[in-house]
Amino acid sequence: MTDDLKTFHLPTFTLESGETLRDVQVAYRTYGRLSEKQDNVVVVIHALTANADVHEWWSGLFGTGKVFDPDQYFIICPNNLGSPYGTTSPLNRQGSHDSGKEADFPFYTIRDTALLHLSLLEYLDIGCIFLLIGPSCGGNIAQEMAYYSGEKVKNLALLCCSAQESPWVIVIHEAQRQALLIDPGFISGSGKGQGLVAARAMAMPFYRSHASFTLRQSESHDHVIRDFRASSYIAYQGRKFLDRFDARCYYHLINALDTHHMGRSRNSIREALAQIKANTICMGFSSDILVPTIEQKAMAELIPGAKFMEIETIFGHDAFLIEAEKVNRALCDFLEDCTES
Repeated sequence: MTDDLKTFHLPTFTLESGETLRDVQVAYRTYGRLSEKQDNVVVVIHALTANADVHEWWSGLFGTGKVFDPDQYFIICPNNLGSPYGTTSPLNRQGSHDSGKEADFPFYTIRDTALLHLSLLEYLDIGCIFLLIGPSCGGNIAQEMAYYSGEKVKNLALLCCSAQESPWVIVIHEAQRQALLIDPGFISGSGKGQGLVAARAMAMPFYRSHASFTLRQSESHDHVIRDFRASSYIAYQGRKFLDRFDARCYYHLINALDTHHMGRSRNSIREALAQIKANTICMGFSSDILVPTIEQKAMAELIPGAKFMEIETIFGHDAFLIEAEKVNRALCDFLEDCTES
């Protein structure tokens, strides 16, 4: 179903800050085959800590008749800049950035990641994108890609994201940064330690909801206890994250996420979103407290002809993963409507 992980290389890549990355690589996977008309390309941009293996983390959308049908579409999923899963990141030291405190990597933005992905698509000679889709952080990157691509993107799906990172999310990220920076393992450059566990623990309640924790972590005892199911769950998630991720990468990824602002250097968010030419769906989840549906409604009002859809769920921001059946059905209906119109 999937090709092996591939790598695209660039000798240099200039960041929005003016700094230059050298010997840049982008890891990516492809699924299916490009049609003769080259009109069946689906580009998936992953969320903050995911990777190019979209068949694993979004498996509910894969298969015959689904949004990601490798028998029908040529699916491309690149790994984001700064991620520890194959694309250039703080795991690759860059120039004089050896301070430790700054995690040995230049400052970069969401817009930089979008432009790097567009360089990959140019290398692959992709002239038309049937569907560009991104959840959460991936939706922010996808907005930038759609802005630069114009009519090349036919259909655009933006899930649980916003046109600008909110002060609410930036505050959450700042608390996580503080946890990372006081960890001696991070400062020394080892890249792993209790700071990463703590940062992940801070994020988890915002990825879910009051109702979802009540459903899955409630206690049924009638005596005093010290070991709560909810506490054990958060600790487990932190340890699991420590095993698969890198603190320096996480630090730079949340820094980049905070830079997201579609209106920067474009007069306004309104003017920037007005440049998106694709048929667009802005999808939100009713219980999302991290990026609430007011954000997707606002985008839908500014992107020409865009449709807003809210999915009822108790699972908060992570519903884009948990409610895969509902998401798949909504996206299939959206694409069918776009094809008929």
